Amino acid sequence: MKKTLSSLLLSTVLMAPVVVRAMDDHDRDRDAQGRYYDPAYKDYHEWNEHEERAYRQYQKERHFENKEWAKAEKREQEQYWKWRHKHPDTVIFRDEH
Repeated sequence: MKKTLSSLLLSTVLMAPVVVRAMDDHDRDRDAQGRYYDPAYKDYHEWNEHEERAYRQYQKERHFENKEWAKAEKREQEQYWKWRHKHPDTVIFRDEH
């Protein structure tokens, strides 16, 4: 009995890093708080209504069809973040201030 329990405990301890790594890879782009990681700039962006408006502005400038952020391909998202870093809120929403 002790051998079985010890083996089960050892197996669990050895598998934990694998499970955590798999979860980390799955949620790499979006975390639980609705933030997206931008690997090119090594920063996070909170996805909210403000960011949604900036994304619509990006699509409009590029004459892209309206597509939900979550359905955009990874390459499209990377291009958006590149554009977003060159277009801070003060540029995109300057008429509101």
